Amino acid sequence: MSTFLTLTLNPALDMATRTPQVRPTHKLRCTTAEHYPGGGGINVARVLHRLGSPVQAWYLAGGPTGERLQTLLQAEGVQTQAQPIAGQTRENFSVIEDSTGQEFRFVLPGPKVQTAEWQACLHGLAAVQPRPQWLVASGSLPPGVPDDFYAQLARQARHQNQQLVLDTSGPALSSALQAGVGLLKVSLRELRELTGQALAQPAQWAIAAHSLVAQGQAQMVALSLGEQGALLATPAGVWQAAALTVPTDEGTTGAGDCFLAALVWALAQDHPPAQALAWGVAGGTAALLSGGTRLAQPHDIHRLQPQVRVHSVAKLC
Repeated sequence: MSTFLTLTLNPALDMATRTPQVRPTHKLRCTTAEHYPGGGGINVARVLHRLGSPVQAWYLAGGPTGERLQTLLQAEGVQTQAQPIAGQTRENFSVIEDSTGQEFRFVLPGPKVQTAEWQACLHGLAAVQPRPQWLVASGSLPPGVPDDFYAQLARQARHQNQQLVLDTSGPALSSALQAGVGLLKVSLRELRELTGQALAQPAQWAIAAHSLVAQGQAQMVALSLGEQGALLATPAGVWQAAALTVPTDEGTTGAGDCFLAALVWALAQDHPPAQALAWGVAGGTAALLSGGTRLAQPHDIHRLQPQVRVHSVAKLC
């Protein structure tokens, strides 16, 4: 039985390269491109697999790009379920500028998905047997998929007693929160958009995250803060962790997905919130040590986790 099932409606074939300097109108001579299977849920599944958790990655795929994506995932040993679509799976492109260390990420919208295609995916998830304990839905919605797709998925997961973990943004996120999710992962920018508040101070971050829990929109909220660490809000309280200092010369692509993977991996093993948050920060930090979307390696996650410092924020009512 798979403990985890991840869902990626808008996967991508990720290409990563480097160039000395990014300048307009000039031909930019790049290093040989590296290719990786990409998309939020796929990245989470790759890290969960490396950590030894039973996981199956579900995703929509079409065309030669979708076939290449499947080949790359099989090479990593990740169990998959590709739902065929008529459109071609998108490609994303990232470039690291050697002179500054900055990363430039070019993200395409993805193919238009037909109604019958996304409905088949939803119905297929409902029929999975045996049911996984955790359902991780991560990433944007491709064109053609309605804004309330994740809300429909949330209601379906609740009916089947599954823990739905959601990492998305915009109208899809707002709609899903009205239905309620098990664990919500957001960035500070996304939390600001949700609340309509500036959230300039750490105390305000904790209050805003915990308010989503208190309102029943999420059972837990994981807030990733980049260089300022991360925060986890639960009904029992709020915990905050400082970031670890590591080089970021290889880019930050996939760090949020690695944070989420390590966090849910720890929660599934019944680690208390503070420890689970430490694992999450270790996972996100480990991703910074790899280029492209190679993602976090388990030995780095285990090495970094004891270094993470977590403190409790006063319980908020």
